[in-house]
Amino acid sequence: MESANVYKVPDITVEKNQGLQHADDFTMAQPFERYTAEDHAIWHQLYLRQSALLPGRACEEFLQGMQQLDVAPDRVPDFDHLNRKLAQATGWRVVAVHGLIPDHVFFDHLANRRFPVTWWLRDAARLDYLQEPDVFHDLFGHVPLLINPVFADYLQAYGQGGLKAASLGALPMLARLYWYTVEFGLIQTTSGLRIYGAGILSSKSESIYCLDSASPNRVKFDLARIMHTRYRIDTFQKTYFVIDSFQQLFDATAPDFTELYHSLQGSPILGAGELASDDVVLNRGTGEGWSDTADA
Repeated sequence: MESANVYKVPDITVEKNQGLQHADDFTMAQPFERYTAEDHAIWHQLYLRQSALLPGRACEEFLQGMQQLDVAPDRVPDFDHLNRKLAQATGWRVVAVHGLIPDHVFFDHLANRRFPVTWWLRDAARLDYLQEPDVFHDLFGHVPLLINPVFADYLQAYGQGGLKAASLGALPMLARLYWYTVEFGLIQTTSGLRIYGAGILSSKSESIYCLDSASPNRVKFDLARIMHTRYRIDTFQKTYFVIDSFQQLFDATAPDFTELYHSLQGSPILGAGELASDDVVLNRGTGEGWSDTADA
């Protein structure tokens, strides 16, 4: 999702979607005929790379979701095929979109158990990093966890909360929650720290950095803390927040946020690498290699 209540379409999105139309809710039929042999080869390369790297790094729920969904390894998956399995498991389905979509549209899709997936794929020149989401990030990174009932319920509740946050002027706070959980979250397991955030799961380099590097902070999940903490959109994260379980995440975010939003209005916003005095710190980062460009 977008990090602020501003909707803008990147140039690459315009380029990829020449001649394609979308419905009022920004969905479209997956334009399967547009995938080239190179697209399928790039998907295969990315899939093999991440599927070899993630065992022992990704949470078991993600790995199980990959198996249950039977995500195609050698070609861009057919959304309809995935939807038959997703709908049966948790009532979710993926819908094709052209790229970033307005906040209120995104929230409405989540609230109705529809996950927007950018249909197009990065090219070979941008294999390791693409600032806007593509089908590998959206589908490989996000969709396997939608087969987990608790996480599936969390994401629907997030969508419902987003519609309300928009009316209260609290979207930046809610965007930070999404960023530090759905995109860049870590989870503590009996086997150690594991990844569940899609922004990490779809990235070779950050899958290694987030668990192995001494540079970032790793801090126990705290809802209010996350809501007034900036983040990084152009480099690895300076801080990762760690949940104990998906049930903890669901329970912490189930109450109405109205009073919390009011209490945080005007509070100082922490930088992406700052630690608070009451943080439960699992790793105090060394800060080595941190960029000095502005946080989002």
